[in-house]
Amino acid sequence: MAQRTIQFAYRMTHIDNIEDILRVGIVKASSPNANPNYVPIGDKTAIDTRHNKRLQDGSLIGDYIPFYFGPRTPMLYVIQHGYNNVKKQDAADIVYCVIALEDVINNALDCVFTDGHALNKITRLFSGKLLHEVDKYISYDIVYAQSWNEEPDKKRKKEAELLLKNDLPQQYIRYFLVYNNAAKEKLLNLGVAPNMVRTVPHFYF
Repeated sequence: MAQRTIQFAYRMTHIDNIEDILRVGIVKASSPNANPNYVPIGDKTAIDTRHNKRLQDGSLIGDYIPFYFGPRTPMLYVIQHGYNNVKKQDAADIVYCVIALEDVINNALDCVFTDGHALNKITRLFSGKLLHEVDKYISYDIVYAQSWNEEPDKKRKKEAELLLKNDLPQQYIRYFLVYNNAAKEKLLNLGVAPNMVRTVPHFYF
């Protein structure tokens, strides 16, 4: 069987943000196109830390738009269960915006990537110029794993990140992944093409 390779990156967002994403794309909080009514779903403490934490190249993590290389992440687990003072969200209200690494590479988008959670001190940072060989640095089996507690350091590695420097036009979004048909119907009613919406309950907890 051929070895599976990392081809996509995933950004989770609240379903109420999709209408604005369809209009202006996925943007940074500092962007002039930022949605004043954006619904956050992450860990506010971690988000605040990212805005003050510098990567090995001196840039602030918060200056980038983060994506994961796989689904069903530890952060999603926290969000769905409402742990660590994070507001609990229903699975149907969380949407994955999926981009293809080949689009990032072919259009030379300004980016870096990590082999683990960007806030972890042992995580390594790599230039976007190496994204075409991402599988040398990140394990497909780990970022797509269903769990992460069975071996040391697996949790950190599962949270490897693609960090995009600039706002991302909505044309780069290949797919929207949702939990159930009710969420799919909401996206279709917003005008998302049917072939772009996929129901993947196994990507949730």
